[in-house]
Amino acid sequence: MVLKRAWPAAAVCLIGVCCGSGGALAQQAPPTPPAPPAPSPPTTLTVIVVDVQQLLQNSKAAKMVRQQIEAKRSDYAKEISHQEDVLRQERDALQRQQQSLTPEQLNAKGREFQAKVNDLDKNVQAKRQALERSNADALEKIQEAMLKIITDIAKERKANLVFQRSQLVLFDQGFDVTDQVLQKLDEQLPTLNVEFVAPVAANAPGDAAPAPAPAPTPPAKPKKK
Repeated sequence: MVLKRAWPAAAVCLIGVCCGSGGALAQQAPPTPPAPPAPSPPTTLTVIVVDVQQLLQNSKAAKMVRQQIEAKRSDYAKEISHQEDVLRQERDALQRQQQSLTPEQLNAKGREFQAKVNDLDKNVQAKRQALERSNADALEKIQEAMLKIITDIAKERKANLVFQRSQLVLFDQGFDVTDQVLQKLDEQLPTLNVEFVAPVAANAPGDAAPAPAPAPTPPAKPKKK
C-alpha cells in the first residue's frame, strides 16, 4: 500500500519539474542574430608607370611625323623668304621713285605696299597655325594607339593604377613598362603620314569689310498723261 501511495507523489513531482522547466524556457530571450560578415580586406594596388614623353620622342611614328613637319616647315620658309625678297625689291624701287612721284601717287603706292606686307604677315601666321594643327592631329593618332597598348598591358598585369613618369619622383623601376609599350607601338604603328592642313589666312583686325551690294533701284512709275 505504501508503494501505491508513493507513486502518485512521484508522478506529481515529475510533472512539476517538467512544468517548471517549460516556464523557464518560455522566459528566455530570443536567439541573438548572427554577426555581419567581416569586411573584405582592401584590394591590393598594382601599379605600372609609362614615360609618355619618351614614347612621343623615340617611337618610329613620332620620328616620322617630325621629319615630315620639318620638311614642310622648310618649304614654307623658302616660300616666305622669296616673298620677302620681292617686297624688299619693291620697297627699294619705291624709295628711288620718291623724287619723281607726286605726294598723292607716293601715298597710293605706299598703301599698296603696306597691304602686301600685311598679307605676307597673315600668310606667315596661317602657315604656322596649319603646321601646329597638322602636328597635333598626327600626335593624337599616336596617343590613341599608345593608350590602347597601355590598357592591354594593364589588363595583363592586373594593374589598377597607371602613372605617367613625369608625375613621379621616385619609384621601383620594375613598375616601368615604357620599353614594352614602345616595342608594341613600333609594331602596330611603324609609319604615319601627316595629313597637312591647308593654311587659311584670316582677315587681320582693321581690314576693311566688303562693301554691301547696292539695293535694287525700284522701277520708275509711268507718267500720267
